[in-house]
Amino acid sequence: MPNLECRMYEPRFPEVDAAVMIQVKHIADMGAYVSLLEYNNIEGMILFSELSRRRIRSISSLIKVGRQEPAIVLRVDRDKGYIDLSKRRVSEEEAHACEDRYNKSKLVHSIMRHVAETLEIDLEPLYQRICWPLYRKYGHAFEAFKLIVADPDSILDALTYEEKETGPDGQEVTKVVPAVTPEVKDSLVKNIRRRMTPQPLKIRADVEMKCFQFDGVLHIKQAMKKAEASGNDNCPVKIKLVAPPLYVLTTQTLDKEQGISVLTDAIKACTAEIEKYKGKLVVKEPPRAVSEREDKLFLDQIDSLMAQNEEVDGDDDSEEEEDTGMGDVDLTNTGVTAY
Repeated sequence: MPNLECRMYEPRFPEVDAAVMIQVKHIADMGAYVSLLEYNNIEGMILFSELSRRRIRSISSLIKVGRQEPAIVLRVDRDKGYIDLSKRRVSEEEAHACEDRYNKSKLVHSIMRHVAETLEIDLEPLYQRICWPLYRKYGHAFEAFKLIVADPDSILDALTYEEKETGPDGQEVTKVVPAVTPEVKDSLVKNIRRRMTPQPLKIRADVEMKCFQFDGVLHIKQAMKKAEASGNDNCPVKIKLVAPPLYVLTTQTLDKEQGISVLTDAIKACTAEIEKYKGKLVVKEPPRAVSEREDKLFLDQIDSLMAQNEEVDGDDDSEEEEDTGMGDVDLTNTGVTAY
């Protein structure tokens, strides 16, 4: 079985005053024992006096077993392997930087570990020949991995390492050999592209649109066309009726700011068109990026609302219901919530 244990960075221990990501393992009489997640889970300790700048009323409210959070390194005994840490000395800026670095390192580590496991080779030699040189050259291997998505050859083929062997005359000879074998390169590039290829973001806005003039439905449809015409090849705009008067505008893009800008312009175009016919558009939720979970929840609510509408509209003999089709819908009683 290959050895899949390895620290994320080349130094075996963190530097004093560095911010590191820790996970609380257990709480003792004097403090909490933690694992340094970026350094192959070597053990450290946070004394209770280093938990908070304020008076401690409840230890459990400040630190919990299993929690992951940044901490500052106070002391490192490299001989004995002791590391003292502090939670109270971490600034907000240091915490954000530490979390960002750790998230990148965790993704790199996951990719490298999967390659090692797939090819049944030890993980640390892969770090020695590939990852740690990329950390030195690019500041973080994550930045190199982003470049590998589009151009793996220029990044990986440049990596070499020195290998010593005994020559015919019995003398030791140092050879410079490629660090990445074809097999490793193929597996690594496939994993990087699968995990790091940018995924389109979904941008959504929710609006209410009404027009009670003659041919109001036609005017609303024309306004919807104006909104969709505001899109482009990179950010196509779609507008969909949820239930009168609620409409949802969406686009997908790799550039969040561009997507928000395009939807904002689409709303302006839609507003200008409907107001020509004394209609009205009200933005209920401005353009914003939505997660897959939020989008799925919203679509489920749309389906539920449409099913309710079908039940209400099922009586074709009711002229009154047909006449009020463009009226208001009380969204607070339908189960639809805007995100």
